[in-house]
Amino acid sequence: VMAEQVAAMCEQLIKAVNVIMDAETSQMFRLEALKFCEEFKETNSLCVPCGIQLADKAQPAVVRHFGLQILEHVIKKHAFGTHPILEEESHIKDVLSRIIVEMIKREWPQHWPDMLKEMEALTSQGEAQTELVMLILLRLAEDVITFQTLPTQRRRDIQHTLTQNMESIFSFMMAILHINVEDYRKLVSEARAHCRVAVATLNTLAGYIDWVSLVYITTGNCHLLEMLCLLLSEPELQLEAAECLLIAISRKGKLEDRKPFMLLFDDVAIHYILSAAQGVEVVERRYIFLKRLCQVLCALGNQLCSLVGSDVEVDIPANLSKYMEAILAFTTHSSQFLKSSTVPTWGTLFRHETLSKDAVIVDMAIKYLRTSMTNLVKTGFPSRDDNPSCEYSRVDFDSDEDFNSFFTSFRAQQGEVVRSASRIVPLEAFQIAAEWLQYQIASPIDVGDTASKTAEGLCTALSPSVIQWEAVTFFVECPPLPLTALQKLPIEQSMELLQAVLNYDTKDPLILSCVLANISALFPFVTHRPHFLPQVIYKLFKAITYEVGQDNKAPWTKSVKNVRRHACFSIIKICRDYPRLILPCFDMFYNQVKKLYLSNITLTHMEKCSLIEALVLISNQFNDFAKQQAFLDELMGSVVAEWTSDKMRHVLWDPATFLSFVGADEVVSEQSTDADTTAHNRVRLSFCLFAMLGVVKRARWPADPEDAKAGGFVVGYTAAGAPIYRNSCTAQFLALLPNLLALIRTQNSLFMPENMARLSETFSKAHEVMDAEKNVVLGLPHHLLDNYDSPLYRTQLERMQGFFTALYDNCFQVLGNAGPSLQQDFYTIERLAEEITGSAFMLLDLDNALHHQNWLLLYVNGQISLTGVRLFLKQLVLSCPQEYYNSLLCPLLGPLFAYMQLNAKWQVINQRTSINQVTQEMLEEQLVRLLTREVMDLLTVSCISRKVPESAANKEEIEVPSASPAQSTEELTELGKCLMKDENIYMSLLTLSFTSLSWKDTANCQRTATMVCWTLLQQVAGRNLLPEAVTWFYTSVLRGLQVHGQHEGCNSALTQLAMHVYENLRPRYMELRVVMTQIPNISVDALDQYDHRLIDPNAQKAGDKKRKDQFKKLIAGTVGKALCQQFRKEVHIRNLPSLFKKTKPDKDMLNSEAFSLSGLFSPEDSAL
Repeated sequence: VMAEQVAAMCEQLIKAVNVIMDAETSQMFRLEALKFCEEFKETNSLCVPCGIQLADKAQPAVVRHFGLQILEHVIKKHAFGTHPILEEESHIKDVLSRIIVEMIKREWPQHWPDMLKEMEALTSQGEAQTELVMLILLRLAEDVITFQTLPTQRRRDIQHTLTQNMESIFSFMMAILHINVEDYRKLVSEARAHCRVAVATLNTLAGYIDWVSLVYITTGNCHLLEMLCLLLSEPELQLEAAECLLIAISRKGKLEDRKPFMLLFDDVAIHYILSAAQGVEVVERRYIFLKRLCQVLCALGNQLCSLVGSDVEVDIPANLSKYMEAILAFTTHSSQFLKSSTVPTWGTLFRHETLSKDAVIVDMAIKYLRTSMTNLVKTGFPSRDDNPSCEYSRVDFDSDEDFNSFFTSFRAQQGEVVRSASRIVPLEAFQIAAEWLQYQIASPIDVGDTASKTAEGLCTALSPSVIQWEAVTFFVECPPLPLTALQKLPIEQSMELLQAVLNYDTKDPLILSCVLANISALFPFVTHRPHFLPQVIYKLFKAITYEVGQDNKAPWTKSVKNVRRHACFSIIKICRDYPRLILPCFDMFYNQVKKLYLSNITLTHMEKCSLIEALVLISNQFNDFAKQQAFLDELMGSVVAEWTSDKMRHVLWDPATFLSFVGADEVVSEQSTDADTTAHNRVRLSFCLFAMLGVVKRARWPADPEDAKAGGFVVGYTAAGAPIYRNSCTAQFLALLPNLLALIRTQNSLFMPENMARLSETFSKAHEVMDAEKNVVLGLPHHLLDNYDSPLYRTQLERMQGFFTALYDNCFQVLGNAGPSLQQDFYTIERLAEEITGSAFMLLDLDNALHHQNWLLLYVNGQISLTGVRLFLKQLVLSCPQEYYNSLLCPLLGPLFAYMQLNAKWQVINQRTSINQVTQEMLEEQLVRLLTREVMDLLTVSCISRKVPESAANKEEIEVPSASPAQSTEELTELGKCLMKDENIYMSLLTLSFTSLSWKDTANCQRTATMVCWTLLQQVAGRNLLPEAVTWFYTSVLRGLQVHGQHEGCNSALTQLAMHVYENLRPRYMELRVVMTQIPNISVDALDQYDHRLIDPNAQKAGDKKRKDQFKKLIAGTVGKALCQQFRKEVHIRNLPSLFKKTKPDKDMLNSEAFSLSGLFSPEDSAL
């Protein structure tokens, strides 16, 4: 019906227009037709659809002109002639403003020079028109400055004109704001309308304050900021005023220009800010305002830290204490979010070289530490009502897990600030920690209203006592306690505190973990009172064997396991950091370990090996090679005997026997007890590897060269005179190595079809990624609140999966630590490269395993695994001396990089079209991505050395490295040079690097394009590369642009790489031009011009920036669009005549033939 009405009306209008324009029409009929048209424009509701139809290109020019006039009339009259401001819908005004902005973007300033004057005149017509003008100015700034949604020349024209008129625009907006705020305060009946205009003006100011010159913000003695501070007291305007204030104070720029911001430290401004902060009701708008106000104060603090102590000579404000009280008020607010917002500012103030010495800040450091006693306590869970914070948390967080995740991060940030404050007032920090800890020790345990699943009377993670113990423990662990600082602290009081902690006895696992952490934190004080050492060791050994109740058959909960692990880690830590202190107690320590081993107490293999590690760390202080070797032989005697026995050799060398030994070929039910033997076998294998790792990782020669020489650790000297050391565990390791390599080879062979077939039904998925690891890979959250006291039941399959994963990881960890530990004794092992390749990477040539349905999981878990690359190869590359590159690393890395061409894996991922098994496909893609990054990281570590320029190294913040290969500071490492000598190896490296540019991993693409590709290619660019190879390298870069070009960082890096390849190889390889001509929409003339300047030595060379811009335009057709842009309709905005006229070169009038003196006065010149 609507369409019929429009068509009928258009027919009448066309007739009317024709009557008007017909010369033979009588005056009466022409007036009738004119009246009809004018009445239609003023009153008819079909103006817009009729105008659009009449303006169609198919209509005659006269009719089209009338159609456009109708639309212009609608925009000018109906848009600005809106309803009263309180009646008009906001979205109507918004869309009207956007229509005007679209016109401005196409016409201003060239075709609409008086636009700003018209806007100013329009504001005199009423509040609705004024609000609309503000919306227009805001949308214009957003499109031109923020979103930049128009062509470069149009954007430059509009931005230039805005900047030229900014003084009048700002004055105009300030006047509108002032008038409407005044009228809002005076008038009651129309106050709402003026309030709406004031809000719109503040929103518009916010759109300009972010980018205009600071002069406009600080002019008139910061009149704008003063007005904004005054508006903080107006409930209807305070939120928008705070937004403007925040944007203004957060501005960067020259310090001199920011100096006026210090006026905000005056009493009046601080008073208004503090007054506005009063009130605690949790009303959404009010709470958002408090957040903005808090951010304003923090931004003001950051400006203070930037200006004080700088070259602009700003004094510390006289009323700094009032400002600090304001910050402290937000730090003590009930909202956890508001507290967290102030933390970075506190840290900046406490670290500031000048301010941190000021008496006000010193006093505030003590107050902050006192406040931390409350803020470190985890309260405010959204689901609870036991604290005022809970109400705010329900606004800020979706769930308890969400809050818990936030608080973990918040507490870590507080820890940094507490450390900074403790450096300012170390004695007071210690006193606060001591008082708090003593109070907590004296307090009875409060279980709270949540029941533990483990045993009656035990705490849960949400019990009040646990929450308090966690907070005080965190605080005690925060302050740094180097030996120099200990001298300033009261030793007797410290030892009383440590004694109180040691005497504290509890059976609650969650609290016991906190007690152990406090013992570790206070242990440095033992250096002053060594007689405390036996008590500490006894307490830690007791915790290693901790259990809840007498039922040994029940599985341990996570909290129980954490206590035992905590104790093990604490022992290793004190043995690592204070081995000389513990050396006199070595015999007692060793006897305690023996007693534990011989007792009936259940110890896991990890706990046993932790004790072995601790003993090895202490034995490093023997400073006697023979004595330490004898001790290690005794310590590891049973492990070596079992590992090298004929029975174990048979197990480790034969896959079928190995699977039978660990029970992977047996069908087992969850309730079955028949698997005890195979479970014991798995424990024996794991213990041997853990023990092996502990010794190889920890055994070292003395750090002092003289002690090492006297102790028999030095066996010679290098040509440069450096000592060559030997390790006491070398003989042991060499005896264990053959079976270790055999085990790795056997594990890799488990993925062969015949061995996969040997797995029982129970363990058929034993080689797949465990669920917990899948969640880590996929970035899924790990819920911490519920599982602390749940028994750690694991299915038989999960146990087997965990066993295979840990065994494989530990094998590579042992190999990875062997190089740094044994050094030349490891690198000179005969045929080491062949042995490693034949075991760790034995499946390089066997592709049949890849055809298994779970090829990727097998690939990651079993073959060239993430573990192998990260824990072994990278360690090997970093620690291997240069003299062993040719004999060890080149034979090892060459075949590896040749095999690690992951392109086939990425192609499978890229070609997927189905959405079946989404989680599985996401997992596989992420695993390939992780493996890609590890392999490329290994390639980078092996080949690329980054040299940071001296000037950059001295800066406080080193800037992001330039993506320009031409200016890059990357060069080949010595290993890289060695690898690049072999044609097969360097082609593998180049192929892997350039292929990876088009894999769906932007981080890898940018890094490889920036650091690796050209650094490798330029080494062989001078050699006789095949034209096909050069073409392939170049197209690989362009393919990368097609995949990643929509990302600014990748685009810049790839464009620079493509330009470098083209400019260096194009003179010798015409084939590159052929590639260029195939780029969509390339300008052949522009390409010819670029090639001419590149190849012709006499051609004028353009500057680097201009050359890069020209090249970027040439290859623009290769840049792919982001998915969100692919189906977007293009908006066309034509450029107007340029505002910036190009200056023409002056002509030499005297030497010009056309304008010679004789020519000027020649009578034959008819032109004159």
